[in-house]
Amino acid sequence: MREPSFSQDRRVRAVTVILLTLLLWGCADKPQKKPKEPTTPPPESHQSAQKNKVSLTLPASSHSEAFNAAEQALAQFDWMQASVTLQALADTASTPNDLAYITYLQARIAFLRGNQAEALAKLEKMNRPNVDPALRYRMLSFKAYILEMQGDWLESALLAIELLRTAPSDYSAAWKRNVWRNLEREKETELLAARRLTMNPQWQGWLDLALISRGAPSSLPGQLSRWRNNHPGHPAAAPLPGGLDYLQAPSNRTGKVAILLPLSGKLARPGKAVLDGYLAAYYSARSNGGPSYELLILDIENYPTASSAYDYAVSQGAGIAIGPLSKSALADVATLLERPIPILALNRIDQVLPASGSALVQLSLSPQDEAQRVAEIAFGQGARRAIIIRPEGDWGAKVESALKQRWTTLGGSIASSATYNNPDEYSSSVKSVLSLDASEQRTSNIRRMLATNIESVPRRRLDPDVVFLLSRNAYEASSIKPLLAFHYAGNLPVYGISTIYSSIPDERNRDLEGIHLVETPWLLGANPELRVAIAAGDTGSGDYTQLNALGADAFLLQSEFGRLQSGADALLRGNTGLLSMDPNLRIHREPSAATLDGGVLKAQ
Repeated sequence: MREPSFSQDRRVRAVTVILLTLLLWGCADKPQKKPKEPTTPPPESHQSAQKNKVSLTLPASSHSEAFNAAEQALAQFDWMQASVTLQALADTASTPNDLAYITYLQARIAFLRGNQAEALAKLEKMNRPNVDPALRYRMLSFKAYILEMQGDWLESALLAIELLRTAPSDYSAAWKRNVWRNLEREKETELLAARRLTMNPQWQGWLDLALISRGAPSSLPGQLSRWRNNHPGHPAAAPLPGGLDYLQAPSNRTGKVAILLPLSGKLARPGKAVLDGYLAAYYSARSNGGPSYELLILDIENYPTASSAYDYAVSQGAGIAIGPLSKSALADVATLLERPIPILALNRIDQVLPASGSALVQLSLSPQDEAQRVAEIAFGQGARRAIIIRPEGDWGAKVESALKQRWTTLGGSIASSATYNNPDEYSSSVKSVLSLDASEQRTSNIRRMLATNIESVPRRRLDPDVVFLLSRNAYEASSIKPLLAFHYAGNLPVYGISTIYSSIPDERNRDLEGIHLVETPWLLGANPELRVAIAAGDTGSGDYTQLNALGADAFLLQSEFGRLQSGADALLRGNTGLLSMDPNLRIHREPSAATLDGGVLKAQ
């Protein structure tokens, strides 16, 4: 049965089909002519470029053994042992380099203890002309890391640019990637303000490029060419960061896009919400000069399997498939032995079977990505010892595991954790994680021993400095957060993921006052015209705002699919977060930091 399609009067070349002919995605059934690689000007031709590169070999020292021992202790996050080791050097180290190295290690100790300001002060103290270049490189790298973790994107980017000039060639790509990610994280207003203030030509070039990248996609190829012509020796020119080079690669064929979503059955409303987001982004791009192409919209519920819907899309000449949405449908298409056209799936599974042909890229609203990001934000604000409260079950276990993995990798530790199964367990879970039940038990034991009714105020454990509240929905979170204050932990900062906030106005949001969370840029004001268009359509999908954003990002990735060929360099500012790709072709989201103020969600 032929599904309805949406056609336009004129066909133009679709960006999304470029990858059918590129090596990354494999070969299609009918080989296509490979488009030209993006042309780039020659790299900067300064003869002194290599001379300015520093050696990372540390200067010789009679205290090398002690320094190595301190380094090894810090690698294990054992700042106490590192402190003991350095204390033994206090009276013997005398050379400028030895003193600088001790200061650098002391800064790392301070940072591990959560004393960010102290760490930065020590690094600034070490910033002297007579410090060995290898030590200075370590100092600047660590300072850039601290500033990035704190969310000081522009300051961190400036340091990364300085490091890019002197870093060994093996490190250049990573520092360039670091500069660009921090610029892409920053608000446009901050970029504009920095651009007005700076007189540094190279910094101006970076800022101009970051501002250009936020323009209408249809205008980017021309603007990028002009930027490159104006900055032929700029470190960002060859190649352009973020996969921007591939926006200048010509497309040599028209295409049809197949959208495979559940538009009936139990997943109909989520499926329609994704479709609304996609169509809003598509028609907005068209109105701004973007390409027009045929859409083949298939209700996946009308087919025996997701694979059969995909096969039908191939038979109808589609150049790319968007979907499916559910894990079970994705697992089905992942078993295909051949993929004639690439698939941009809207979920994520742990394992994808190898297949010949085109790519299977996975974009999802994974709560695990959000848990890892919220761990980074809390750590960057100085938290080091956490308690975790989560629901019982597989979902809560997976989110907690992702958070723990990232938290401990950064250097944080877990004081305690607790689970709950129903509202009757909320209070007992909070008391358990704060060790109040143990305090109450001690009081009870004393009463029995003394045979008298003594008065006592329970004491919570004092070692945690942050709470991770990993609730499934706003009802759970708004019920549990007030209990933290009731049980003497109201002064602890609380962090959560986007599931704790309902985008629907609700008085219970006030119970989440002051909570820190990560949220999609869509809900924080990105692309408001798309939300207005969806609301005007009155399709009833406005309650599924994150799925609207997922649909909009599906269009973004499809229309700029070629950028994914840049691999680890690919970076797109999406509606669900900053989008990057891992070697398994899974798209990872970096959502934005937010807080609830007066019951209203606000970007941090």
